[in-house]
Amino acid sequence: MHERMAVPSVETRSSWVVAAVVLVILAVSFGAPWIVIVALKPIAAELGGLRSVPALATALAWTGFGAGGIVMGYVAERTGIRTTVILGAVMICVGLVLSTGGETWQLYVGQGLFMGFLGVGGMNAPFYVYVSRWFDRRRGSALALISSGAYVAGALWPPIFERAVAYVGWRQTMLYFGLLQVVVIVPLAAMFLRAPPELPLRVDAFGTLSAPNTVMGWPPNLVFALIGVASIFCCIPMAMPQAHLPALCSDLGILVSHGAAMLSVLLGTAFVSRQFWGWISDRMGGLNTALTGSMFQILAMVAFMFTQDEVGLFTVSAAFGLGFAGIIPAYVLAIRELFPASEAYWRIPALLLFSGSGMALGGWIAGALYDHFGTYAPAFAAGVAANVINLAIIGVLVFRQRSRADSVPIPKFAHTSQHPQTRTSESTGH
Repeated sequence: MHERMAVPSVETRSSWVVAAVVLVILAVSFGAPWIVIVALKPIAAELGGLRSVPALATALAWTGFGAGGIVMGYVAERTGIRTTVILGAVMICVGLVLSTGGETWQLYVGQGLFMGFLGVGGMNAPFYVYVSRWFDRRRGSALALISSGAYVAGALWPPIFERAVAYVGWRQTMLYFGLLQVVVIVPLAAMFLRAPPELPLRVDAFGTLSAPNTVMGWPPNLVFALIGVASIFCCIPMAMPQAHLPALCSDLGILVSHGAAMLSVLLGTAFVSRQFWGWISDRMGGLNTALTGSMFQILAMVAFMFTQDEVGLFTVSAAFGLGFAGIIPAYVLAIRELFPASEAYWRIPALLLFSGSGMALGGWIAGALYDHFGTYAPAFAAGVAANVINLAIIGVLVFRQRSRADSVPIPKFAHTSQHPQTRTSESTGH
């Protein structure tokens, strides 16, 4: 049994209060892109009849989330999280208002630039960095909780939007929801978002030491690039059912309201299971959790290819939500485990840019393949292929991590003067 010096924890009741407030803010802000998904068919009908048009708007929003996270993460480091979140709420409102203009370019700019880059981009990635600094022992569980905001939004808002679009139209729905962003998020940010505590200095989650310029014996940026590419290929299939499930149901003769409910089931189960995945990741580590979740996801994607009836789709949607839910926070946890904490402000947003790009590609590819083939089967097949690539990359990283853990002895005591994840020497047994 290896012993480590006891280090005071920064976790308090305030840590969980902050995490809960962040969850609420993300649940509201991430509701905005679901309007286009729920109203995909009427928006497409008004803008030329091609589903790839609103699908591309959703793709631009996801890309904006990621790219904006890098820029706004840098801003948040210097001005504070409160400023970027308040600005983000206002920008989401502006983006939704612009999206109602009736021109294709207005939809693209409103969703991609204002709602995505400046809006959710000013909240999502900066929140991962911010909340991770409030926790040091149950960080995986905390990251799983706040990352569930997107799934709370997906479970809560689609049925509401479906009824709102049916009664007042998609434009009025966007206007009302834009106003809600400012009314809810700005007061919460002003009251609860304050500077996080200083983390005590200690070694990483596994108590291991390593050479200063390597991660698992490889160049750090090589490992980071592999994780980033893996996140792209896992998010391509992840996005497809989320972005096109209501439209798929409509094509099969299933009521639109049932399709929206199906999406809520998918994302509701994702929220519940994500808390379980967070508990798992605190015990087995980020990369192992990502590999396990990806295995579950590919099984559900295969099931989508062969399911056409309503009951079956409800079942597969629930299974898909249970499988993919833990993957993204597991990647974030892996970054915090493998790299210095001082690099979190840019590595985590960059990772989320990779994953957001994968979500964007997945949603757009599914729309483009549907326009070409008239069915979603080729899109789901492409998603399965992307998932296989993801499994191959993560499998290599997990094997490398395990082999290095087996070959490098763990010292009996680790000095608390080390940076949290910066290792200064590799034990050689001498």
